[in-house]
Amino acid sequence: METLLLPFSPRYIVLTICSVVTLLLLGIGLFDPKVINLVVIPILVFGGLTILGIHDLLQKDHAILRSYPIAAHMRFLLEEIRPEMRQYFFESEKDGMPFSRDTRAVVYQRAKMVLDKRPFGTQRDVYEEGYEWMHHSMAPKPHATEPFRITIGGPDCTQPYSASVFNISAMSFGALSPNAVRALNAGAKKGGFAHDTGEGGISPYHQEMGGDLIWEIGSGYFGCRNRDGSFNAPDFARLSSNDQVKMVELKVSQGAKPGHGGVLPAAKVSEEISRIRGVAMGEDCISPAYHKAFSTPLQMMEFIGEMRRLSGGKPAGFKLCIGHPWEFLAICKAMLQTGIYPDFIVVDGKEGGTGAAPLEFMDHLGMPMREGVNFVHNALVGIGARDRIKIGAAGKIATAFDIARAMALGADWCNSARGFMFSLGCIQSLSCHTDRCPTGVTTQDPLRSRALVVPLKAERVYNYHRATLHALAELIAAAGLEHPQQIRPIHFSHRASGTDVLSFTRLYPPLRPGELLNGTGDARFREAWDMARADSFAPAG
Repeated sequence: METLLLPFSPRYIVLTICSVVTLLLLGIGLFDPKVINLVVIPILVFGGLTILGIHDLLQKDHAILRSYPIAAHMRFLLEEIRPEMRQYFFESEKDGMPFSRDTRAVVYQRAKMVLDKRPFGTQRDVYEEGYEWMHHSMAPKPHATEPFRITIGGPDCTQPYSASVFNISAMSFGALSPNAVRALNAGAKKGGFAHDTGEGGISPYHQEMGGDLIWEIGSGYFGCRNRDGSFNAPDFARLSSNDQVKMVELKVSQGAKPGHGGVLPAAKVSEEISRIRGVAMGEDCISPAYHKAFSTPLQMMEFIGEMRRLSGGKPAGFKLCIGHPWEFLAICKAMLQTGIYPDFIVVDGKEGGTGAAPLEFMDHLGMPMREGVNFVHNALVGIGARDRIKIGAAGKIATAFDIARAMALGADWCNSARGFMFSLGCIQSLSCHTDRCPTGVTTQDPLRSRALVVPLKAERVYNYHRATLHALAELIAAAGLEHPQQIRPIHFSHRASGTDVLSFTRLYPPLRPGELLNGTGDARFREAWDMARADSFAPAG
């Protein structure tokens, strides 16, 4: 049984006050029996609250109650009157919150395996500009019963990976608590899907549960770095040979802050972080904005080829948010020139990212996910390499519709960070960078982390994944298809105005196979292709 001998914290102030007042009233009543009739009701009230607070500390269903006993019940009271309070509590994505309340509610319901259906039709204005929908078929198919999976690994890969079409996006230990990492990986293990480590390295908490890992290597080369911050090939080979590591991923940039480095101050570099990341204590832990291991597209392809070799032939790829179009096309030219092709590319939209970033970077730097995925898909088609390279998509993906839409634009699979954070119990308090997460998801404070009960939350991670893929199977079957890889842009429409509707085929016109090699008339690619050069990320001319 859990001990109640927890260190004092301001978060327990209400419970502490109730406990002290109860004891004082009991003492007064016992000391002077004449006033017992005056204190009996206060004793019952404060005693009842004390018992409630102790129950909150011991129960395992609600992390917020374990962190804020008694006080957190106010949140649940407000949720009970939600229909009346809806306009005041995160009703739309326009209020600055990353996801609408309805999207978060669906994730919570699926994670908890409660009914996620709702009455009275859509709550969206279907005539509002920007509304999108998927077409159904008059000849729907039976629902798929087998999990949707794809094989990642091109001709040069000797250990291809059969991946789910829905996986956990990159979130590092250090950003997430030990219990959050444990729960995510345990859920991935049970559900047979992959867990991206983020650039913070492979921690014991990733390995403890045995779930499939995608090891992400960032510019800090954490877990495989030399003392000067350069890449350490022997360490990479040793760690990537672990059977739990299924793919290795080079992080070029991320959606929340592309082109921006990061610093973990020396004061926050604990002994554990120092050991896992391979950095010295007492010094700032720096993730540069650029890589030291390569500086040109040609060198980047050689480095990815080396990652694949050192890992024993596992799928090797890279993640980026698309910036200058000619730079990605320069990578494409480097593929052609070297004959080295990545096994996969993960496109992170600028709207993605769970960590803190400067406002200007989050709101105005980088290409959104849908445009990025479609650009990369068309570029690979245009150089004749699409059949050997798989594309992952990440950026505000939480529902089956999000997955289907991304796959229609060229993705082979999708990653989600915030969706899985919601399944852990994240309430979007927007305090991730303060180490004061109320639900124990993004904190290194052991007292706050205890709020997250690993077995329960792991089950909810598993439930969310399973229920979302079930919803995807229903969508695919309703469209008359058998696998999400059959989805095409023609299956989706976009309302451009109150009277104008465009097919995704019009919004995202395709390139023909080999079109970039043969000369393209597509204005989106023609000038950028001419500017791209394999020996430099700088534009030609």
